[in-house]
Amino acid sequence: MANSNLRLYWKNVTAAAIGKEHGITPAAFRKLAGRVRKAVARVNQEREAGATPYRDLPRSKKHPQAVKDMVAQVRNGCENLVVLGIGGSALGNIALQTALNSPLHNLDEAQRQGPRLFVLDNIDPVQFGAFLKWAEKGLDRTVWNVISKSGETAETAAQFMIVRQMLLNKLGHDGYRRQVIATTDVSRGVLRRISANDGLRTLVVPEGVGGRFSVLSPVGLFSAAMCGIDIDLLLAGARAMDARVKSEDLYANPAAMIAALNCHYYQERGKNIAVMMPYSFQLKDLTDWYRQLWAESLGKAQDRKGRAVHVGPTPVNALGATDQHSQIQLYREGPNDKLFTFLEVERFSREITIGPAPAGASEVEFLAGKTLGALLNSEKQASEYALLINERPCLTIVFPEITAYTVGQFIYLYEVATSIAGVLLDVNPYDQPAVELGKEVTRALEGKPGADYEDLAREVQSPMKKDREYLV
Repeated sequence: MANSNLRLYWKNVTAAAIGKEHGITPAAFRKLAGRVRKAVARVNQEREAGATPYRDLPRSKKHPQAVKDMVAQVRNGCENLVVLGIGGSALGNIALQTALNSPLHNLDEAQRQGPRLFVLDNIDPVQFGAFLKWAEKGLDRTVWNVISKSGETAETAAQFMIVRQMLLNKLGHDGYRRQVIATTDVSRGVLRRISANDGLRTLVVPEGVGGRFSVLSPVGLFSAAMCGIDIDLLLAGARAMDARVKSEDLYANPAAMIAALNCHYYQERGKNIAVMMPYSFQLKDLTDWYRQLWAESLGKAQDRKGRAVHVGPTPVNALGATDQHSQIQLYREGPNDKLFTFLEVERFSREITIGPAPAGASEVEFLAGKTLGALLNSEKQASEYALLINERPCLTIVFPEITAYTVGQFIYLYEVATSIAGVLLDVNPYDQPAVELGKEVTRALEGKPGADYEDLAREVQSPMKKDREYLV
């Protein structure tokens, strides 16, 4: 399936394309190639040592089979699938659905290949309450997939506790057990314990796989398979990319090139913002997934030796052509502190031809007979050209078409690029220590018992109290 491979186009970061002030010279590329060779070698060694279990997911037979077995048990009669999760337990599910199913999947039964899918990744009471009111009329036809490795994530735990009580009240214990599937740690944690006590069916979050790297595990595969996405093809795409990203040759390894260019511009050129802009509605939620992956993995206060560094490029997502009319003005004429990555689709899964211009509208006659896909790609080329005129470095990832195979490639490409970037920035891309304080403060403010939590709640309440003199 070589003709279905993603391709990375990087000419428009070179000095030949945008000048020496912001472009990379051949000499700088030679230095980068040396750094990358060592970084990829280290990432490959970590993989061989079993330190990066996400790398093994595309070749797992156990996890996809467990997902298929679960789908066979619950899909018949399931009209709605609800995912309760946040961050890495939600963004991948949303991205796969947007990329690979119809935008009207939930609205039009003729365009649906499985149950409706709802990913409830926030605890806004208005949103959650409105959904529960709607869902009440079909509880016996709704499957709830609660995803949390530990079960202690406050948002997901709160959602689950509400849903659990509702199901027990409406359907009884047997009905509750039939309608809930927990995806959690194989043996530890609160959700594993609840699942055992309540007799829930479970899927596994693989050991050592962090949430933002988990989309190719049962975390993301279950909702995909339930909704008709070919998870075998998805994993085949990831395996195909795996063969490419092992290379220590910068020019043969797209993950290494992505990592090298992002780190070069961040470390040496003062470009600390990484903008990803797909020219496809289908790919827009993959950029939300990328944003978490990049931010949580690479934004670190300390390097691997514990020294203070405070590093990390800031990921920003935009959508073409929408954001040509909201952000390009800033991107072209504002500070030259960004590296742009476009996502381009060569062949859309459907095309629409533009009709004839109305009488007296000669100004738009040039559009008549063209296709929307061609117009969208012209918009992409126009945006990139406009940025190049202003010496803004640009990359393009080319999707021959959007399929489970190419989406699997993209996911794995950026996961490995993140690992390589972690080496180049000398940080641990697999932890997220800064996230923990917010979790601890939330628990303290919500009254979790224990002297430490009581002390923390008192400590937080003083600086967070709103002084009236500062309210306008």
